Formats: sequence, C-alpha cells, structure tokens
Amino acid sequence: MNQRNTSDSIEAYLKKILENSSMIEIRRTEMADLFKCVPSQINYVINTRFTIQRGYTVESKRGGGGYIRIEKVQISSYYQFLREMNQMFDDALTEAEARGMLQKLYEEELLTKREADLLYSTISKATLGQFSQEQAIRAAILHELLERLSYQEKE
Repeated sequence: MNQRNTSDSIEAYLKKILENSSMIEIRRTEMADLFKCVPSQINYVINTRFTIQRGYTVESKRGGGGYIRIEKVQISSYYQFLREMNQMFDDALTEAEARGMLQKLYEEELLTKREADLLYSTISKATLGQFSQEQAIRAAILHELLERLSYQEKE
C-alpha cells in the first residue's frame, strides 16, 4: 500500500478543493486539527508546495480572524507566463525549485510528461551535484528552456 506522509496528504487535500474552485480560504488551526498536526506543518506545506513557480499565489492574514487564501494563477498568455517565470530567479536555482517549475510546465501542457522527466534528469542533483556551480548550471538550463518555450509561444 502506498502510504503518504502528512505533508503530501495536506497538499492533496488542498489541491482537490482547488480543482473545483480557483481560490480557497483556510484557517491554519482548523487544518492542523483536521490533519492532527501542528499549525507550522500547514505553513510548511503552503510555503513549499503552493508557490508562484507552481502556479499559486498565497495571501495570509494573521490574528484571531486570520486566514490563508490560496489562489490558482489564471494564465491568460503563455508567452507572458513564461517570461514572468523566467524572471523569478537569477543565477541559482535549487533542485526543488526547478522540479516545481517543470511540474507547472507539464500541468500547463507546455511540456509532455516525457519531456519533463528528461529535463528533470538533466537538472537533478544526481546529475549536477558533482559540479561546484550546480545551482548556477541548473538556473542557466532553466533560463534557456523558458526562453525557447516563450519564443515558440510568441510565434
């Protein structure tokens, strides 16, 4: 049986809700009670798995009536989306950030599953970890990929 950890379960739960709605508001403590975890785990999931690179914006209001609002980014122009994604990072990119970007490109059907898998193997730590400039090389590869994709979308 495939057991998922709590973070995966929280992510899946929120994404399931977002399938039917472009925006949700949650309360950190209610989510923590639902998943029988500490509120900081909810923060962790939101901060790492609901990023702009993955196609989400997050707004948070603290306090007694506080909430976390998660919204799917609506893409009106793939060209503009690719340009903005390319501007989100400079000279360094972690493996997790790059993986999230490839996942988003796949979800938006800008890459096939096979293309995303091949690119991931190219930019993975297993491939680039032997180089001292691992994150810089990864960033350069992703910058070039996004440039090529945006050029194709512009045509």
